[in-house]
Amino acid sequence: QVQLVESGGGLVQPGGSLRLSCTASRNILNIYAMGWYRQAPGKQRELVATITSGGSTNYTDSVKGRFTISRDNAKNTVYLQMNRLKTEDTAVYYCNGQMGSGGYSRRYWGQGTQVTVSS
Repeated sequence: QVQLVESGGGLVQPGGSLRLSCTASRNILNIYAMGWYRQAPGKQRELVATITSGGSTNYTDSVKGRFTISRDNAKNTVYLQMNRLKTEDTAVYYCNGQMGSGGYSRRYWGQGTQVTVSS
């Protein structure tokens, strides 16, 4: 099993920035992909960004150009740098680890960290 722990959420004004961190209990190079999902009030959980062990990234259209996913392999940590935040970004953000490339591969989830964008 893999444990994922998120941190870095908080309250920020529109246009501000936050950096979320997700630390895994094992070497993230041995995890096929890690990413961030979010769930806003009244909405279903959605993909935000992913990064594979090979460095390939993917972003949801609504965050392209504003969010950047990255990783520090030595720290077993994945980051989500969020810039120019909007009120629509308010959600609980969840870290995810996908063990394999297949759609049915095992996934692990963190407990989530709250991001609130409000004046």
